[in-house]
Order: sequence, then structure tokens, then C-alpha cells
Amino acid sequence: MSQVRKLETTLDELKTLFSDKAQTGETMVLNLGPQHPSTHGVLRLILELDGEEVVRCVPDVGFLHTGIEKNMEAKTYLKALVMTDRMDYLNNLGNNLTYCLAIEKLCNIEVPKRAQVIRVICAELQRIASHLVWLGTSAMDLNASSVLIYCFRDRENLLDIFEMIGGQRMMTSYIRPGGVWRDVPDEFVPAVNRFLDYLPEKLADYERMLTRNPLFMRRTIDIGIIDPSDALERGMTGSSLRGSGINYDVRRAMPYSGYDEYDFDVPLEDGCDVYARYRVRMREFHESMRIIKQALDKLEPGPVITDDRKYSPPPRSELGNSMEAVIHHFKYWTEGFSAPKGEVYVATESPRGELGCCLVGDGSPKPGRVHFRTPSFHNLQSLSFMSEGYLVADLVAMIGSIDIVLGDVDR
Repeated sequence: MSQVRKLETTLDELKTLFSDKAQTGETMVLNLGPQHPSTHGVLRLILELDGEEVVRCVPDVGFLHTGIEKNMEAKTYLKALVMTDRMDYLNNLGNNLTYCLAIEKLCNIEVPKRAQVIRVICAELQRIASHLVWLGTSAMDLNASSVLIYCFRDRENLLDIFEMIGGQRMMTSYIRPGGVWRDVPDEFVPAVNRFLDYLPEKLADYERMLTRNPLFMRRTIDIGIIDPSDALERGMTGSSLRGSGINYDVRRAMPYSGYDEYDFDVPLEDGCDVYARYRVRMREFHESMRIIKQALDKLEPGPVITDDRKYSPPPRSELGNSMEAVIHHFKYWTEGFSAPKGEVYVATESPRGELGCCLVGDGSPKPGRVHFRTPSFHNLQSLSFMSEGYLVADLVAMIGSIDIVLGDVDR
């Protein structure tokens, strides 16, 4: 269905979505989007309004659909990896990790300890980078525009670190099946430590600007309330769910990459509103830093990719001395490796919630089926429920509080 057709939703179609008052003209049906600057992506909301009060809100997704999952099925396991960076474009390394964990589970690949620790560091740095974008954009939605500039300033430090290890600021494809692309350089640990020393003071500044700010509190407290049972019923996960008091974090519930070896708390708030979701994410900054510090202490010398040569390329040092290594290198990158028949599901805790990958192997070098359970898609379903009875001006606060990324919704 084309975008033009989607925007030409007829009155007959609307009758199935909205109340009888919409047909008689007592309430107004209005489009918010699909290009509204506060929707954090190409999202269309069809609203039924009684004055400025939201009677019904229907999210209309699909404007950003890319067919990533089907395209991945047409590529080898290795070549499909680069497409995972482009789903949730604020969780590039986390997307890599989820897909690689699924491959490793399907193929029974052992990941070296050093690579596991590097993965944890990268995942938590990515979480901080994503939360900085959430904080800046959601504050700007409520007209606190200075916070956006400060958050993006701080995020630049992290993008520099990602470029240092992967050669790219965002689409690094750094985490690979069996480990990581290459070992971190010598300047990696000092750069991470400098950032960990730098960030707490900046977070304190943001807290001073927002947490007790009367205008911010009036725009967020008792706005967009969703109680725990309704949040669970709608499939919410991540910080949005924990803002309703539900203690569910995949890193604790189903530990992966050695997360069971790290000491950290799962922040919870019971306000169930926009403000509670804000407080949860602000506390998560500190928990991520706590995990990274522990991981840096565990970072001992060792290999960073599996020694099973079926699933890893030959060492670069061998290419000048061994014809077999050259042949292996060529076949590895052109033909890939075959995975056994089977079906696996792996979940991780992305900055937005539970990110799962269902992977079906058919014995060939290409996956038979790839499907992602993305948190933004599920969290978006709660918007219809939490917006009813509130003002249309409150919608932007609610959208910011569930921290959706439309690349994570439309695949």
C-alpha cells in the first residue's frame, strides 16, 4: 500500500476504528504525522479528538518498512550481519550481538572470554549512547531544547570510541559470529575510563535541569499512565515496563554474554507515568557505568574470536605464508559457512526492551528464516491505551517516554 493510499483513509474505514461521534461530527478525526517532528521517526497517528482531549489514538505504521528480514534470508549468515545495524539505528552493536548470539546458539559456537567482556562493554556503551539520544529528544519535545545540545555533545565521545574499535561511528558491524571483528586498540580502555569519569557530572547537570523542574514535572507526572497489568498485556518491556514497577530485565531473567557475573541493580519506579519512565532511564545510566567498570576489570589478554576455523577467518598473519589460509579466507568471505538445521530464539536487553531473534537454519549458508521481536513495535501498542483521556499536547511526552525507534518498528 502506497503512502498516498494510506493517507487517503476513507470515512468507511474510519467507522471501524472510532466512535459513532466521529461519524456525526461531534468529534474530530485528525492525522498527526506521518512527518510530525516529535514522532521520533516516520509514524502516523490517527486521532479522534473531543476538543483537545484524545478519545482514540490509532498508530499507523509501515512508512519506513525496508524488508530487512526477507533480505537477510537472501544473504549468507555473515553478509546478513550488516543489515542488523540498520534496524534500531540507536542500538547498532546490540543488534549485532542479538543476531550473533542466535547464530552461536544454532551452531554451538564457543565465544572466548575476552570477546564476551568486550561485547558487554560495547552493549552498555551503546545503551548509554541511546539513552542520551532519548533524553535529548524527549526533553526537546517538551521545549527543553538545551538538553538536546548537551546530550549530543556527550554522545560524540561514545561515537568516537565506536569509530576507534569498528572504523565507523554507527554502523560498525563490530560484533561477529564467534566473537568480535578485531581486538580493541590500546587506547580503548583509557578512552572508556575518561568517559566514565566525565559522564556523572553531566548527568547531575541534567537532573538539576529537569528532575525538580516545575514545568517538566507538570508535563510528565500523572501523564500517560499505564498500570502494570495493562503494560504486561500489551507486551511492553524495557524501561517503559519497569516504569510501571515490573521487575523484568533480560540481562537478569535470561543472562547472556556472562551478565550473570556482573553486579548491578534493575531500576524500578511505580508511578506508571511519563515521569516514572524518565526516572528509570536516568538511573540506568549509572547502572550501565557500573557494569562497564566491572567489565574493564575482567578484560584479560586472550583471543577475541572462536578458534573453530569453520566459523572464523584465518589469522591475517597466515595469509602471506599459507595457501590453505588464503583459500580458507576466500571461501569464508564469499561462500560463508553452513549452519545445521534447527530453530533457535535468543533475547537480549536492548535500550528499549526485549530484542529477540528467531533464527531457522536449513543446512545451507543462508538462514531459512530470520525474525526479530523488536521492543519498539510492542511498546508502541501501549500508546493507544495510555493516551485516552489526555490532551493532544501530551502525546509528544508519551511518545518520548516509550522511546520508540521506527527502524525498530518497521522491518
